[in-house]
Amino acid sequence: MEGVRAVTTVEDATGPAPAQGLGGKAKAFKNLVLLEHSVFALPFAYIAALTAMFSASRTVHWRQLVLVTIAMVGARSFAMAVNRIIDREFDARNPRTARRELVTGVLSVKAAWAGAITALAVFLAAAASLNWLVFWLCPLAVVPLVLYPYGKRFTNVPHALLALAQAIGPIGAWMAVSGAWSWSAVVLGLAVGIWIGGFDLIFALQDIETDREQGLGSVPAKWGVAVALTGARAAHVVTMALFIVFGALTHAGGFWWFGIVVVAAAFVYEHALLSPTDLSRLGRAFFTVNGFVGIALFCFALLDLLVRGLRG
Repeated sequence: MEGVRAVTTVEDATGPAPAQGLGGKAKAFKNLVLLEHSVFALPFAYIAALTAMFSASRTVHWRQLVLVTIAMVGARSFAMAVNRIIDREFDARNPRTARRELVTGVLSVKAAWAGAITALAVFLAAAASLNWLVFWLCPLAVVPLVLYPYGKRFTNVPHALLALAQAIGPIGAWMAVSGAWSWSAVVLGLAVGIWIGGFDLIFALQDIETDREQGLGSVPAKWGVAVALTGARAAHVVTMALFIVFGALTHAGGFWWFGIVVVAAAFVYEHALLSPTDLSRLGRAFFTVNGFVGIALFCFALLDLLVRGLRG
């Protein structure tokens, strides 16, 4: 994670070498899509899937859980690759993103498209292996993923499109293992989407000036730092309320509610790190705290399900 102020370095005369061979291109593609950022959404897909399994049979179905993992990683990798491909010209003019693989030539656009299509095929194959309902609903998940990178070209709130795309994950995970619609999953999906949309407001603070220069829309670029921070705080208050509703709908036990307290404390800490006049700790607020939120709540949710009788 880069800081608020980009640090520029001088490349040598030859520049970075293009990735060679299948292994080199695969590594470059992994770096392109930031595979480690799966830590944000994947834990909530697990919460949805395991809660659905608990509701149905109180038994973990490991094949389904593995397929949910494959589907989530495939969908996210496809989305990130397409995002990077679509935004590569804007990235080249932004000091923070000018060293991305498609800008420097480490990875070609052709190779990125090959990786994106492969990731999409993996997602579709995993969905079909889970059940045909989620397979036929896959376009509802894919369209927002493709639409999001275009959002900043026509709206000042592209964060809402990201929230919609991310909300689909837990809903899809629940339906993947149950084969049925669930309002509990919708509540969890909304919580996750609004949470991620909220911290995307924080992430966008890094690019205020370059977004304005390039005519790209975002809440910080349009209305400033203070409005973006207020919006992020409001989003995370709503997130907490939805986590509480999800716990009530699923009759969660003590560990879930303790996890809610921990997450609330993490949100308070996150927003205490930032102010309109001091964004120096933005990296810690964005990646470290929000990565902790997903992992921590999953751990408490899993403990709660195990105590209540979930069997491996």
